[in-house]
Amino acid sequence: MVKKAEIMDRDAVNRAVTRISHEITERNSGAKNLIIVGIKRRGISLAKMLRDKIAQFEDITPEYAELDVTFYRDDVKKTEILQEANKQFFAVDGKTVILVDDVIFTGRTVRAAIDCIMDMGRPQCIRLAVLVDRGHRELPIRADYVGKNVPTSLDELIKVLTDEFDGDQCVELYQR
Repeated sequence: MVKKAEIMDRDAVNRAVTRISHEITERNSGAKNLIIVGIKRRGISLAKMLRDKIAQFEDITPEYAELDVTFYRDDVKKTEILQEANKQFFAVDGKTVILVDDVIFTGRTVRAAIDCIMDMGRPQCIRLAVLVDRGHRELPIRADYVGKNVPTSLDELIKVLTDEFDGDQCVELYQR
């Protein structure tokens, strides 16, 4: 892989997270009844950032949870799903769930996350927040909150770096 460009630097990522956090609270009339759910791996870092930003300007800190959708993916054998899926659980009944991921591409990870959430209960609604939307959807799924739209070709790759996992915070574009 060859790095083509840095699409977002640390400041741009922080601005996008701040904007998305304001959009979330405006659309939901505050942070009450929200649960911010980070999709493993880098969605977790972004979800924590959103939770902390919302807590800065609201009276309450929204609930937070982490979600591993590995066993809900359509490329994993179904026998493994039942054994592993029940290891994570958090209350979603009647809540507004904000799913958070770093990049939306085909939509398959989000579909798996929605399946997992629905197995836990019945939320009031599920919304999706992503840092980057790169297009190329295979499923009819769209993000409600987007940090940046980056049209890509199929032979390009978007890589989100976070302090938690990479020691840096930016978004990079690579050519395969």
